[in-house]
Formats: sequence, C-alpha cells, structure tokens
Amino acid sequence: MNLKHQILILVITMFSFNSYSQISTSFYLNDTNSKIAIGYEFNENLWGDFRMYSGTNIENFTPEIVLNYNFIKRALYETYIGAGLSLNNINGIVLPVGIGIKPFENLKKLSFNIELTPTYETDLSDLLIRGFIGIRYVLK
Repeated sequence: MNLKHQILILVITMFSFNSYSQISTSFYLNDTNSKIAIGYEFNENLWGDFRMYSGTNIENFTPEIVLNYNFIKRALYETYIGAGLSLNNINGIVLPVGIGIKPFENLKKLSFNIELTPTYETDLSDLLIRGFIGIRYVLK
C-alpha cells in the first residue's frame, strides 16, 4: 500500500462516525415562543437539531439549526453547549447551553431540558437572552 492510500485511510478513519447515529424529537417552550425539533445524534456527545418555531405563518417561517456537544454525560443528566443559526423572523447566531435531566430509570431516552439560548440578532445588532424548558426523546 502506497503513502497516498495510507493517508486516505487515515483521513477517512478520522472523520468517520460509527453506527451509533440516532434520531431525536424535541419540544421547547417559554412564555412567548415554542419550537419543535428533529435531531440527529452523530455519536454519544455530538448531536444536531433542526428547530422550527411553532405558531408562525409562512412569512414568519423561522428555522433554527444547531450543533450541540454534551460536555458532561451522566446516568441522570447531561449538560450541553451548542452553536447555530436562526433565520428569517430572527436572524442571528444562537449559542444554547442546557441540561437534560433523565429522571426515569426505565426511560433513559427521555429527558426534560432546561436551556438558556443567547441569540445575537444581526438585523438589530442586539443580544437576546431567552430561556426554554422542553422535553426530548431519542428514537432508536
């Protein structure tokens, strides 16, 4: 095997994900907004969400795309931090920080989430600090 093939195998190995991937669904709300999400877990620590604010008409269609990283993962909870973009009604950069609490021993795929989502609104050059509570379920 020549050097090119060895380098190619090394690069593929470095960037490949194992067969862990899973789909999740979530619902978040606060006193003014709610959003639903479909997520994809790449591995035990890295997961992404496509979030859509609910209750909006087509002109206010506001998706949010977020990539999250679990930096502490325990049997009863996991904490995460993320980064992403929100588009249309709110145009900006989102930086969610949250905790997912798993209170049921027999339902480890279910978590109740508390999330702080600072958003830098680029159109208004303003920082929005929003908090959400939610529920998340990982499908297998």
